[in-house]
Amino acid sequence: MEKIIPFTIKDLAKITNHRSGEIKFGEKMITVPKETDPVEFLKTCEAKYVLFGIPEDIGIRANFGRPGAASAWDSAIKSIANIQHNRFCKGSQLIVLGQLNVSVEMKEVEHLDFNDIDDRSKLSQLVEKIDKDVSHIIFNIIKLGKIPIVIGGGHNNSYGNIKGSALAKGRPINAINFDAHSDFRILEGRHSGNGFSYAFEEGFLKKYFIFGLHENYTSKSVLDIIKKIEDRVRYNTYDSINIRKEKDFNLEMAQALEFINDDFFGIEIDLDSIPNIACSAMTLSGFSVEQLRQFISYFAKNKNAGYLHICEGAPDLGEEKNNHLIGKLIGYLVTDFIKSNQNIV
Repeated sequence: MEKIIPFTIKDLAKITNHRSGEIKFGEKMITVPKETDPVEFLKTCEAKYVLFGIPEDIGIRANFGRPGAASAWDSAIKSIANIQHNRFCKGSQLIVLGQLNVSVEMKEVEHLDFNDIDDRSKLSQLVEKIDKDVSHIIFNIIKLGKIPIVIGGGHNNSYGNIKGSALAKGRPINAINFDAHSDFRILEGRHSGNGFSYAFEEGFLKKYFIFGLHENYTSKSVLDIIKKIEDRVRYNTYDSINIRKEKDFNLEMAQALEFINDDFFGIEIDLDSIPNIACSAMTLSGFSVEQLRQFISYFAKNKNAGYLHICEGAPDLGEEKNNHLIGKLIGYLVTDFIKSNQNIV
């Protein structure tokens, strides 16, 4: 895992706001000791969850989206460090592994233009490079019996999560995606809009459920493709659940779980499904934060829940006075996942 920038005990101390009479996550979360091999450390550590950041927005740029998601990890870890350690959720359950080193790749894309065909090709190549690094890290975490909690980056990183999980398990895995978009677009070079279609095509993704598609932003071609493979890819729409009330939110969760629950599955969360969250594809209409939290809690309490990925949030695109709120939201989602999942053997 040489591509990881380790998060140290000193890093944690810097971002933890100590207060008399209180214990914060930052005082209890576990870091990999200096000069220690992360794989060897994870083998012997009892904590179940591994927090890992991907501070990039290259896949978003390659998909003609607004950059900014690279800042989500920094915002999230600061918020998570200051959650209260108590009987509801304990910081000692979390190993903070660190972040993927993408500094060279982020430097390379600074002056690339999506509208230039050569630049677009370079962006896709950089996404493929990140794919390999992410899948390698996820493979190691899952192979050691841990559960990755991945924060940041574009939804291009779903591919690395799925591939790494499938290689660790020795078989294709399932995934559920809480998202306004399918990210099942054509195989036209890697970007944030086709992570699942590439994983499906290459045999790493077995069953895929998209929860809450926005009807206005899903192309006819994608819907036609899904219709042909509905034994393995299914969806419902936000409009049918929250607008027309043709479907019930809780019943839809139960049916989605029934579809993917025959095997190990990943929980993918795109923050562009929530209104007024700063991200590459911000929306004014969508599920509430409470519904997203209920969704994570519902799926996390299953023994086949294998990882959580929260992506596309872009604090840098929001108002400066409020850009800490995305980190705070991610903190809620991380602890919701742990609270529901922690007692599963």
